[in-house]
Amino acid sequence: MTTTVPESQPRSAHQHGVRRIVLPVAVVLTVLFCLAPILWQLLTSFKTDAAIAEIPNVYFPRPDQLTLDQYQKLFERRPFFNYIFNSFLVSLASTVLALGIGAPAAYALARLKLQGERIMLAAVLIVTLFPPILLFLGLLDIVRYFNLGNNYLSLIIPYTAINLPLTILVMRSFFQQLPKDLEDAARVDGYSTPRMLLDIVLPMTIPALATTGILTFISAWNEFIFALTFITREDLKTVPVAGAQLGGASPFEIPFGPIAAATVLGTIPLVLLVLFFQRRIVQGLTSGAVKG
Repeated sequence: MTTTVPESQPRSAHQHGVRRIVLPVAVVLTVLFCLAPILWQLLTSFKTDAAIAEIPNVYFPRPDQLTLDQYQKLFERRPFFNYIFNSFLVSLASTVLALGIGAPAAYALARLKLQGERIMLAAVLIVTLFPPILLFLGLLDIVRYFNLGNNYLSLIIPYTAINLPLTILVMRSFFQQLPKDLEDAARVDGYSTPRMLLDIVLPMTIPALATTGILTFISAWNEFIFALTFITREDLKTVPVAGAQLGGASPFEIPFGPIAAATVLGTIPLVLLVLFFQRRIVQGLTSGAVKG
């Protein structure tokens, strides 16, 4: 005679317990993997030169190995606030132009029945997939022809053109999800097209504008090749170029500390921008229609 021993715990409960352990561990490891380079740069910017050069590496410096000298050296060697201003001006101008041109174009593609609409959308998509580096030689010839070298326009115009297709695609998708009944009701109430766009459509598109604008701003802020080539004047350089061209006291010295400080200072504006518009970004990514 045989007896059957019942299982003390169902398999589903066991799997649920494993999932509760594995999932948080995986999330923590993923976050650490993503934040490790940022944390490394941040700690390096506060280390003394001796701690940076010490072997084996000092991953977590002691209090006596922390200093603000790297930031002091950075501002003594270069006018870094001027570089931040240049990056901010170029990025903001290109973002405003991309939204100002791309949003109306996206609305027209979403609402109007245009001849060749599919061809235009295909062209916009192809340009979006086109690597910007392949435009370098052509843009260089244009900058030379119009004598735009060492001018903010030599960066603002290419950045606007490069980010415009993405702006059009994102905004068109958002406009397509907006209820057209609101626009029809506004026209019945006597709204003109410009007034309807400003008073009704624009408030509903602010989340999408914020999301697209931040993507455009970050792309322009981090761009390196065009800024390195089209701008050679020291007082017009942007943060990525200035940080890459930091030099030491001698040709054989690599200033790891000031470079890390430049990286931190160049990233802080982007972090503050994302934190400030965090709610708008989430709304732009998760919503696209007004539910009544």
